Formats: sequence, structure tokens, C-alpha cells
Amino acid sequence: MMTEGSNSYCNAGRGILRQSVLAGGCLLVMLLTGCGETAPPAPPVLDIPVFTVNPEDVDITIKMVGQTRGSVDIPIRARVEGFLETLEFEEGREVSKDQLLYTIDPRPFEAKVVEAQGHLAESRTMLTKAKSDLARIRPLAEMKAVSQQDLDSAVAEYEAAKGAVQASEAQLDQAEIELSYTRIQAPIDGRIGISAAKVGEFVGKEPNPVVLNYVSQADPIRVRFSVNERFFLQWARRFAELSRQSPQQPEEDRGLELVLADGYVHPHPGHVIAYDAAVNPTTGTFTLEADFPNPDGSVVAGLFARVLAVAETRQDALLVPQRAVSELQGNYRVFVVKSDNTVELRDVVPGPRIDNLWLIEEGLQPGETIAVEGILRLQDGMTVNPVTPEAAATQEQP
Repeated sequence: MMTEGSNSYCNAGRGILRQSVLAGGCLLVMLLTGCGETAPPAPPVLDIPVFTVNPEDVDITIKMVGQTRGSVDIPIRARVEGFLETLEFEEGREVSKDQLLYTIDPRPFEAKVVEAQGHLAESRTMLTKAKSDLARIRPLAEMKAVSQQDLDSAVAEYEAAKGAVQASEAQLDQAEIELSYTRIQAPIDGRIGISAAKVGEFVGKEPNPVVLNYVSQADPIRVRFSVNERFFLQWARRFAELSRQSPQQPEEDRGLELVLADGYVHPHPGHVIAYDAAVNPTTGTFTLEADFPNPDGSVVAGLFARVLAVAETRQDALLVPQRAVSELQGNYRVFVVKSDNTVELRDVVPGPRIDNLWLIEEGLQPGETIAVEGILRLQDGMTVNPVTPEAAATQEQP
């Protein structure tokens, strides 16, 4: 049984315990709150450069790789065998039609001409004799002074002599033709290249040079290129549509553009002049040739170049910078900045690329704003401070 003194002692103990608990709680709160300090500020809102998507009409261009060649490329061949005597041109320069280019030692062929002339003279002599014999025997045969067999032999000898003259004339013509081949002339106006044989070499028979050179016409310059069947169908449909709309429009105005290896754009548009009959089933490509005016001769044969053709014109297309589009496992996404400055991660369907822009087929609406930089730091629902790329560049300058 507890006495009054015991109750007082217990009440005092409970008070001390209560004060200890309160003191411990205050200490814990002070530790948790940093001894009365305020909470740290929230991280600053990111400045994100943005791009506003506006519709515009754009041309979808097909880019094809090709190689230039002369509109006419003619090989200069040694058509007879012999030692090359002279080169009558400057390599790499322009030559004129029928200009003398090479001469081959003519003496063996001159000898053949003389021999053929001798055979012809002999054949004509034999023809004259056969004709005289026939003229003498024919009246005698009519008088029965000679047999019919003698007349038949005379007629046969005369016909054979006529045939021998014709053969000799043909042999002389052939010898004279071969002699003419010792003087090789330019078949067309154009530019001639570096000779494959020099003076003193034996030419006209393998393994010695047969094709001595090439003469090319570079105005217009021709480009051979190939396209895959999908691009070819797009381009062919556009060409057919232009033909229906403007049948009198020159093909040059339906234009192909030639871009050289250094990025230089040839100032004269071209047009297709030839193409294959079918798509190559092995490569799945279709080969075409186009001519481009080249009045100053600045484009030469053998260059690699790109040919650009407009496949279609897209109305109200939505173009965005390529750097604004991210790709993950085949899914393409952009960050759309909404009116409350929060970002939304959205899937899009990209179309053709046009220079450094990407045409978006689905997923965006005209007038929407997207982030173009810092997309690796963004998360769906994050609040950002949208700025123009120019303003962002100004802020980064020291």
C-alpha cells in the first residue's frame, strides 16, 4: 500500500520523464530541421531552346549518285597492225572532225596496193584475150568451122576472166582501204585524252594497244546514274503529272540538278535522254542517263556527282530540326513544350529528310513548340523556361 510520500515521489518522477521526452523531441526536431534553418531552394528551371512548328510547302528531292561521261565517247582504234610513226595532236586538247591524229608505218600497205594493182592489170589482160578469142570463135561456130565445145570453152574463159577482174578490183580496193587506215583521223569534234601508245610502239594487235585514245564531246555532259525502284516510281509519277499539266514545257525546265563532288551546283539544269528498259532484278535499281549543258567545258568525263530530282511537292508540311528528334529502339520522339511550360514526351512518325530538317508525318500539330537542345536532360512533365536558340546562344557567350 503506497503512502502519500510514495505518491509524491512517483509524480515527481513522471514529471522528470515527461520533460526528458519533450527535450529529446525538441532535439530531434532541431536536428531534422537543421537547428531551425529553412529548407534548401528548389533547383533552377532549365532554359531550353525551342522551335515552333509552322506548316510550309516543300519539295521532296531524290538524290542519286552518278558518273559523268561525254555525250559522245568514241574510241580511236588502230584498225591495222604496224609501228606508230607520229602523233599529230596535243593530248587533252580539243580536236576537229577529220583532223589527223596518228600515222602508222604505211610501207607494208603501200606494197599490198602495188601488188593488187599488178593482179588487176594481169586480170584485165586475160579478159582482153578471152574477149578476143570469143569474138573470133563465135562466127566460126556459126559456120560450123569449129565445134560447139570450142565455143563453150571460149565463153567460159571470157566469163572467168571477167570474174578475175572483179576479184582483182576488190583486192585493190581492200589494199587501198587498209592503206588509208594508216592515217587515223578524228571522227568528231571533241576533246582527246592521253594516248595509250607512243611513237615507235607496235599497235593494232593484242597485247599491244588497239584502242589508242578517246575523243569525247563534253557539251552537253552526260551523267549515268541509278535509282532504286521506289524512288524511280515517285519520280516517274511526278514527271508524268508535269507532262499532263504542261505538255509544251521543255524537258529542261522539269529539271535535274547536278552537284559535283566539291558541293558546287552546276548552273545548267539537265533532262533525261535515255534509260533502261527494265529494273535490274539483281540490284533492284533503274539506270538512267541525263544531259546537262556544259558550254564552258568545266565538267569533264569521269567525275562522280550527285543528280537531284524533285519527286513531289508536299503541301503544308511540318519540318523540325533533326537534332530535336530522338530515337530509341525504332521509336522516334520529341519533347513538346506546352503552354504552361511543361514538357510532354510524344511519339512521332518521321518522313523524308530535307537538308538538316526532318519532315514529320504524324504526331505534331501546326503551331506547337518543341525542344531542340538539351533533350537528354528533359523528363516528361518537367517545367522548363523556353527560349529561342538565338537567346540561348547569347546567354552562352562570355
